[in-house]
Amino acid sequence: MYSDKKNIQELVALLEAHKVRKIVLCPGSRNAPIVQTIVNHSYFSCTSVTDERSAAYIALGLALNGGEPVAVCCTSGTALLNMHPAVAEAYYQQVPLVVISADRPEAWIGQMDGQTIPQPNAFGKLVKSSVNLPEVRSDEDKWYCNRLVNEALLELYHHGRGPVHINVPISEPLFDFNTTELPSVRVITRYEGLNMYNREYDDLIEKLNGYSKRMMIAGQQMMIYMFEKRTGKALQRNFVWLSEYLSNKTTPGQSITNFDALLYTLEEKELPRYQPELVITYGGHVVSKRLKNFLRKYPPKEHWHVSADGEVVDLFGSLTTIIEISPFEFLDRIAPYLLDVKPDYTQLWESKSKTIKEPELTYSSCGVIGQLMKTMSTPSVLHLANSSAVRYAQLFKLLPDVDLCCNRGTNGIEGSLSTAIGYSLASDKLNYVVIGDLSFFYDMNAIWSANYGSNLRILLLNNGGGEIFKALRMNLTGKSEKYVRATHATKAEGWAKERGFEYLSAQNQEELDQVLSAFNDPNINQTKPMFLEVFTDTDKDVADYKSYYHSLKNK
Repeated sequence: MYSDKKNIQELVALLEAHKVRKIVLCPGSRNAPIVQTIVNHSYFSCTSVTDERSAAYIALGLALNGGEPVAVCCTSGTALLNMHPAVAEAYYQQVPLVVISADRPEAWIGQMDGQTIPQPNAFGKLVKSSVNLPEVRSDEDKWYCNRLVNEALLELYHHGRGPVHINVPISEPLFDFNTTELPSVRVITRYEGLNMYNREYDDLIEKLNGYSKRMMIAGQQMMIYMFEKRTGKALQRNFVWLSEYLSNKTTPGQSITNFDALLYTLEEKELPRYQPELVITYGGHVVSKRLKNFLRKYPPKEHWHVSADGEVVDLFGSLTTIIEISPFEFLDRIAPYLLDVKPDYTQLWESKSKTIKEPELTYSSCGVIGQLMKTMSTPSVLHLANSSAVRYAQLFKLLPDVDLCCNRGTNGIEGSLSTAIGYSLASDKLNYVVIGDLSFFYDMNAIWSANYGSNLRILLLNNGGGEIFKALRMNLTGKSEKYVRATHATKAEGWAKERGFEYLSAQNQEELDQVLSAFNDPNINQTKPMFLEVFTDTDKDVADYKSYYHSLKNK
């Protein structure tokens, strides 16, 4: 019988899946549930050692004799600290050693209860990975626990070998052993330096060709990649390609960019038809929360993430495979091995995408962004501040020869203007900045230093506060809105003029039409940057945005 603790069940099942067979066990009560689960499983070969310092060295010796990973498990408190010398030796000898420590619940650490010392990260830089498992009380806890154990065990062999530490908090009751079978667990696999001529990767290609509903998602990237014509065609016809403008020119052909609005139009009963069997991701962040929620609720059978660093990135909660290689090298290499599938799945997405219309260009913050995107000069660079600006821009077509930038690494509003100015200093193109009022006034010192040239064009959308907070269903009452939205009545005119900008403004559609042509003309104001402040009404901004999405469901 096994422990009823689900974090222990996940841990032990994954030890088997990652082929950690030999385990040295130390005595104790807090680790007794782990010991009970391991010794009653036929896969494991166990050794009992009382002294933890010696136990860790014995585990080290077992690992040295054969090169396979070996685990050592101890109870809570100073038992763990006695393993430090052996862990250091394993680190410098590059030995795959798994240190498993039972621990008290986090709430009792430092409260003068017995054997309660800070155990997470006890070995500092002398381990390749240190994880602290959650006590599993929800599906999200289980997913997180599974991911952490996979992460730690994958690091045993990642970029060289070495030790890892898995800390396991365990609450009382400790000795409930009613579980007869370990759960079926998700195992994450990593492929390093993919070589298509190596038979070790045949199973990867076989899996790929076993799926007919394939989806490729390109995340944020700042580059252009030119696919060879034959490669591009093979990739394009065998995947549903989803990308946002932040991915720039890194797909082999036309991709679906309006998938957020597309997903909004679907009824719940339709969503399973759009569910992929295989998702392959590359690049950085994806803005669309609706896509994330869709793939979390309707997960693929497999999710492969391709990146040069080989890090574990489990955005949809269904990651199965990490492919550590340049994404474009990977795509070039798999293209010749792709077996063509029936176009039903790709046509399903593409046909639906074509029915999604752009928002009408009304005088609102969304409409102003759309009008700029239709009329801006090219070639140019479009810098989007976070929050509403980056979401609204995705609803309109992006002109050719426009590169797009946004600080989506952390999604913060601070520094959007400073980053754009830094980029523009090394650019010979027009650099447009679309920015909301909170983001601008937060970073207004960016134009204090005068480190900018005449190729800078700032469009400030000023509606007196954080618009996105008005759009969210926060159910704010009393005076809360003032503090959540940071409402204000500030204008940028004085500051922009004082800093040497050609200042333009608009209060309505007629005024916008009059000034936008000058704002977009690359041949005027060769010596001065330009600043266009557009004043809109927050309630109308939100209403127009919601009206657009409402129209998609009622067309």
